[in-house]
Amino acid sequence: MAVLRTVQKHVEPVVFCAQMASSFFDTGLQMVVKQRSKNVTRPSDPHEDQNSIANFYMTFNMLTKFIPILPALILARIGDRGYRKVPIVVPLVGYSLSRALLLLEIWLELRVEVMYAAPVIHGLCGGFSSYWAGVMALVSVSTSEEERSLRIMRTELVYGIAGFLGSLVSGHLFQLYTVGMKQGVLLASMSVALYIFCLLYATCILQVSQITLEQRQSTSSGIITHIGQDRTIVVLLFISGILYDVAVAGGVEILCIYVLKAPLEWSATEVGYGNAAGSLIFITSFLGMKFFTRFAVSDASMIMIGMVSFMIGIYCMTFVTTTAMYFLARSIMLFALIPMPTIRSLLSKQVRGTSYGMTFICLQLSFRLASLATTPIYTKIYESTLDTFPGFVFTLSSIITFVSIIPISVVGCCTATQENYERIQGN
Repeated sequence: MAVLRTVQKHVEPVVFCAQMASSFFDTGLQMVVKQRSKNVTRPSDPHEDQNSIANFYMTFNMLTKFIPILPALILARIGDRGYRKVPIVVPLVGYSLSRALLLLEIWLELRVEVMYAAPVIHGLCGGFSSYWAGVMALVSVSTSEEERSLRIMRTELVYGIAGFLGSLVSGHLFQLYTVGMKQGVLLASMSVALYIFCLLYATCILQVSQITLEQRQSTSSGIITHIGQDRTIVVLLFISGILYDVAVAGGVEILCIYVLKAPLEWSATEVGYGNAAGSLIFITSFLGMKFFTRFAVSDASMIMIGMVSFMIGIYCMTFVTTTAMYFLARSIMLFALIPMPTIRSLLSKQVRGTSYGMTFICLQLSFRLASLATTPIYTKIYESTLDTFPGFVFTLSSIITFVSIIPISVVGCCTATQENYERIQGN
């Protein structure tokens, strides 16, 4: 009974199973799109299937980012009124329904364009923007400021481990056949089943902690806890977070397409291993954060270390021509996921508890809006440089990452000055 009460207070089981399901879906969709593109393109044109895949993902990703904007804002407002589970449960309904489309697409051999309905369905339910902002808000209101960075990073670690394990086996599961079933049906079925489990857990088992209920009773409704310098820090954190997200999302989206063409030309198994390498960074980033925290490294410094790690790794990806080189470049990005949870933690220290949901959803939606512009730009640059310099987009990501370090360095100076001032006041 005590174990059940403990489990009821943790959102990690939802995070773990949902990311496992997402890993299954991502690998399944990637291979289905590759197969369908080969069926409709001419063998004489080696780049036609790459352009077809790139255009599909450009439309798919833009729908994923655009549709959830209004629903996510509404769900965030409901969450900040004390109903913290709503921004988590509603997106899980959308995910369960939309992921079933991949199962139908494989089973009935429908056109790949049917999958455009998936981001519309889960977007109308808030999408990942609402789901992840809801998880971060729930974690934030349940922890003290001192523990928050590590607790958020720990949640991201669970997310990463699930992605690593899911990606590791997804390629093998995709290739499995069962009697009367087509390739990929088992993988898609397991994805849907896991999302349904998450929905039931979040609805029936997960409980909101007492700290969250106290936050609900707070009479304060403002966002910024202090004026002046705190507002400047919030703006700089948003700018840095947006730039870094653009660099990471743009580079990784093209990377998913890049590995399907020569000279890499990955199979389903290799795609799964590649996705697992990306998820492994969650683990190395968590360990890195634990190490840096032990030596009292500031939040701003940890963010910059993570950004430099990604900047060098994605630049090396520009020259990748073999699978071994790919994994070497991935290994350089071992701290690349430290910045985002640390930025969220810093933001949570600048706003009131009753505004966590709206603050995180604004951050998440700002990522989506920025990506709406950059996704087609990245795609068109990749298509135009496919014959001459296909890795140029990774160099572009590296440059944008460098620019994102500048606002964080200013935040580091501001927070250091603020801490010194508070220390003097205390003395």
